[in-house]
Amino acid sequence: MRTRLIDRRDFLKAAGAGFAAALAPSAWAAALETDAVFATAFVRRDGSYGAGILSEAGKLLYSVALPDRGHDVTFDPVSQRSVVFPRKPGTVAVVFDHTRRTEPLTIASNSGRHFYGHGVFSPDGALLYATENDFDNAAGMIGIYDAKGGFARVGEFPTHGVGPHELMLLDDGRTLAIANGGIETHPDFGKAKLNLATMQPSYVLVDRLSGDLLEKHQLPPDLNRLSIRHMDADGSGTIWFSCQYEGATADRPPLVGRAPRGKELELLEMPEKALNSLHNYIGAMAANREAGTMAVSSPAGNSYVVFDTTSGKVVSATDMTEVCGIAPDRDGFIATSGAGAIAPSRRAAVSEPGYVWDNHMLRIRPPA
Repeated sequence: MRTRLIDRRDFLKAAGAGFAAALAPSAWAAALETDAVFATAFVRRDGSYGAGILSEAGKLLYSVALPDRGHDVTFDPVSQRSVVFPRKPGTVAVVFDHTRRTEPLTIASNSGRHFYGHGVFSPDGALLYATENDFDNAAGMIGIYDAKGGFARVGEFPTHGVGPHELMLLDDGRTLAIANGGIETHPDFGKAKLNLATMQPSYVLVDRLSGDLLEKHQLPPDLNRLSIRHMDADGSGTIWFSCQYEGATADRPPLVGRAPRGKELELLEMPEKALNSLHNYIGAMAANREAGTMAVSSPAGNSYVVFDTTSGKVVSATDMTEVCGIAPDRDGFIATSGAGAIAPSRRAAVSEPGYVWDNHMLRIRPPA
């Protein structure tokens, strides 16, 4: 899921005077009034990198410097720490503590590995799981890190595919869903995609404790260039997935699907106008479980599209320049863009022209 729980008042109390002193008065007021905060990575216009916490009103409440460009953020409500993963082929992730009780620390990938931009904590906060590339063997791996022992790397297991991107922990607390994008890359060749003709994207379920493969599903052969990238779960617990297409630009394959446990993948039909607006590229997706909706964003198409999770039908499409970050916000979604815009669901959009907001955004909200 793209939402993690933390008590807002406890967050502010634990942060203490140091946190309050670091905020401008207007930002502190926003923190007191907000019902949720949002974690995201960014690039400043001066070229420096960071990650931060945004209020529902779009105010930057907290930031931490990063050594390289960030991608996604995962949050552990037990320790109240977040981990920012780098864009591939990054080799350094950064852990930061929202309460400022501990200093940020870095996690370096093993030799022969790089991060793929996403990770998730175990329910007790003891372990961190990260998608990684065993690039010399063109094999996807899940790296396991001891979150209570300085994030030392303590193991790994295969993703049973190539190019894993997002992973998420299912509601049973034990099963990991993994999106294998199917694209082979190697740091020696930069961002070159080395196997487009033979891509085999897949969606897999793996037992995080044993590493055993529980299910593996692949798209039809004629859709082998449809790279499965991002996921979220709807209110029923069904996993939705979204894709980026590596075929001809004139093609219009389906880009969004559902993966009911124990069943084959189901690709959803979309109205032509909405599908065209995504330009064969979905950069992020997020569920609003309470509202029964799922959103997908496309910075290439300058648009985000919202589905009804019961019917699978498109309910809205919104134009927004360079939109990518998306997260549930009350009965709708908050979106951010590479142009510095922040668009909450019930407030006027604001702009932070000094920032390029990165691909993903994570909602951290108080319990219902």
